[in-house]
Parts: sequence; structure tokens; C-alpha cells
Amino acid sequence: MLFTRKLAAEKRADFRARLKSGKLLQFPGAFNPLCAQMIERKGFDGVYISGAVMSADLCLPDIGIATLTEFATRGQQIARVTDLPTIIDIDTGFGEPMSAARSVRLMEEAGISACHIEDQTAPKRCGHLDGKEVVEVAAMAKRVRAAADARRDPNFILIARSDARAVEGLGQAIERMKAYEGAGADMIFPEAMANEKEFEAVRKAIKVPLLANMTEFGKSRLLNKKELEALGFNLVIYPVTTLRLAMFGAEKGLDAILKDGDQNGVLEIMQHRKDLYDLLRYQDYNRFDQSIFNFKVGDTPKD
Repeated sequence: MLFTRKLAAEKRADFRARLKSGKLLQFPGAFNPLCAQMIERKGFDGVYISGAVMSADLCLPDIGIATLTEFATRGQQIARVTDLPTIIDIDTGFGEPMSAARSVRLMEEAGISACHIEDQTAPKRCGHLDGKEVVEVAAMAKRVRAAADARRDPNFILIARSDARAVEGLGQAIERMKAYEGAGADMIFPEAMANEKEFEAVRKAIKVPLLANMTEFGKSRLLNKKELEALGFNLVIYPVTTLRLAMFGAEKGLDAILKDGDQNGVLEIMQHRKDLYDLLRYQDYNRFDQSIFNFKVGDTPKD
């Protein structure tokens, strides 16, 4: 409630302007609203909301089982606690082009700044797994066009993701990206590039801003910020990093309790209570509460 000052439209306008800065924007993934607030506190440029993470949070694999409503709900929960722009993954758009259009409208209404839609068939799978399938170029172009036309805020950024590199090769994937750019995409997301030369080839072929996915244990080497800037990319996401860190820490803590009978041995790897309260702004809420409830209840008047 006390976290944000900017309206959704202001965040979108700021985001679109910053894409023209020539600086690489860094968007770590947030697995919940509290994590989004930490990302803002650390000074990052924006927050990414991963479909894989939302599915994992529901204990589901990233194969298109989670629903549009679940995505929109979690997206709104995260976007509302930060003044940073948020990008959300909407998989294949949750259906045909008309469904993609509705998905964009819902994300806009949720206060999100941008979304990306991909060219996989449904059900989709994680972009760095083998065995993916992609729809025809014309079918994806219709998705992109419908999603672009559905926007009411012209600063809402539509990102087209292509998973075709692993299916059809780099050359065909680049031709697809060009078609998506022509269909109205504001940014292109080339998924699962094999090496720096492939990132470079995409940059030479595409005019609009480019998004790089630096997910751990995937097809691409984890490129440094400076390397991505030199390649001409505009934005980088770290989609699952915070979830992996949190789950690994939780696993180690639970192992310690089973082994030692208490958590004394893992206190040093925990977030301290005072740091959690600071992130939640307990004192600000207390001051806010006192500024409202500053009266005293006297005796009940008699009739």
C-alpha cells in the first residue's frame, strides 16, 4: 500500500523512454511481491515475472498448465508493490489471436508494463529444453498483430519471442523475428541462442530493441552485462535466479533441521528479522497508522 508512487502509465512511459538510452537494462525475476521490492531496493532497472517461475510456484511444470487468470493475478500482485516497470511472460497468449488480445488487455489492467508472447505450439515447454515445436510464421504474426492492436496504452511494450532457433536453425529464426517485428512487436526476444555470434547476427538483422535471456543451466553461456551491451542488446532478464537461490537456501535449512535438530547452524544464511521488517516498511506503516488513529474514545454519551 505504501510502496508505490508512480501510476502504471508513468512506469510504462519511463520504460519506453529508457529503452532508447543505449544502456542495457537489467530485469531480475521476482518469484513474489516481496522479492520485487528487494529488486527495486537493490537498484535494478525493472522486474521480470517468469511463466516458468509462476508455474513452479504452483508446483507445476512449465508446459502451459497454469492459466491466464493465475498469471494476471500474480502479475498484479508484483506490479503493484514497485515503481519499477514489470515484464510478464504470457506464454503463447493462452489460445488463438483473440485470446492473445484478451491476455494483453488483462496484463495492462493489472498494471504491468510489458509482456512477451512466443511462437511455440500449445502446450508449450521451457525455452531451453529440447523437443519444442513452433507454429507457422503467419500464425505467430497474427498473434503479435492481435496483441499489439489490443493495447490501449501505446507505451505498453509488446515483446515477440521466437523459439525457432532450436527447431529450424538460426537463419529461419531470424526471418521469423523480422516478420514479428513487421507485425507490430516493439521488442524481439531470441530464445536459446547458442553463442555470441548468434546474438550478434540477430542484432544485425533486427531494428527494434532486443531482449537477452540469461537463465542458468540453459543453452546460452551466461554473458556479462558488458558483453551484452557490446553486442547491442537493450535488456537482459534473469528469470529464475531468485527462485533458485531461495529454494536452495530453504533446502539447506531444512536439511540442517533434520540433521541437527535445530536451525542454529544456518542462522547466518537467513535474512534477519530486522531486514525483513525494513523491507516491509513496518515503521512507515506504524507512522501511517498513528496519523489516522490519533483520537481517543471518551465516555459514551448518555441519551
